[in-house]
Amino acid sequence: MHASELSTPALVVDLDALDHNIDTMSAARPGPRTRPHVKAFKSTALARHVADRGGHGSFCCATLKEMEGMVGAGLDDDLLLANETLDSPRLARLAAATRQRITVAVDSPETVDAARRAADLARCEISVLIDVNVGLPRCGCAPDDAAGLADAARRAGLEVRGVMGYEGHVVGEPERAARVRGLARSLEHLRVAHEAVGGGLVSAGGTGTFDLHDWADEVQAGSYLLMDTHYARLELPFRQAVFVDATVISANTRGAAVADAGLKSFGMDHGEPSIIGQSMFFSSDEHATFFVDPDHPVGVGDRVRMIPAHVDPTIAYHERMWVLRGDDVLDEWPVDLRNW
Repeated sequence: MHASELSTPALVVDLDALDHNIDTMSAARPGPRTRPHVKAFKSTALARHVADRGGHGSFCCATLKEMEGMVGAGLDDDLLLANETLDSPRLARLAAATRQRITVAVDSPETVDAARRAADLARCEISVLIDVNVGLPRCGCAPDDAAGLADAARRAGLEVRGVMGYEGHVVGEPERAARVRGLARSLEHLRVAHEAVGGGLVSAGGTGTFDLHDWADEVQAGSYLLMDTHYARLELPFRQAVFVDATVISANTRGAAVADAGLKSFGMDHGEPSIIGQSMFFSSDEHATFFVDPDHPVGVGDRVRMIPAHVDPTIAYHERMWVLRGDDVLDEWPVDLRNW
């Protein structure tokens, strides 16, 4: 099949760019030093490709749905739910479904107790990482509270593997020097917590700071695989690998045209998508209105290729991604880990 035969809007992946990104990360942080984050691509087929090519056997997930899908696909050597959950029955079913290690983030007595109840229900061991607030006001306990939480987890019979923290307020900083300064402050919080908690694992970071972590054992990066315009500002060594192909469906306004991919095809929290060769004007529910470059004229029926500003939620809007080499369709990968 040729890319032009796909129904639009179509989520497409440039396989050569994806492989370049896998190889680049694997060279910088080989094997267990990278824990690819499934939330960025939500596809077990893509995860298997990453594992086979990059040698990364451990993954982290944001939802129990993602964890369940990875277990079902046999990609469960060392899975981390890098998020808090109080759903003990569902966590117990997940733990019982695999003979491998399941680890969950905890940041409160309530989440420790939820993990303990899940382990009791499943009659198996569940490990935890103490999630530490390193500057992003989201999940995570205060560094000074980490030791007490680890003690509570151990008393509950849970293995405490170490600590994790996410400097999400730093990873997207366009200026590298500012990222370095911000990361240093965040890692100091994590060091304090790790010294008090113990355990052999320090998990942190993301795509924007992947090459700045000389202390953390592993980096939870995901966006590097497919990329978006938000991360492209950072001039990282990764290529844009995911796009949305759209069809021009109207061109009645002079100097402008409309394509059939709008708000329901893109994550918009980081801004409008871009259109290769054109200038984006605005998005509607099912429309992308853009200014036509005189040097790249388009008419009704022509295809345009669009780049998301935020890859993670963009992927979640689509049921499948089409794998391309050039304009040849090589494969279809279901986005089977979307939804809850």
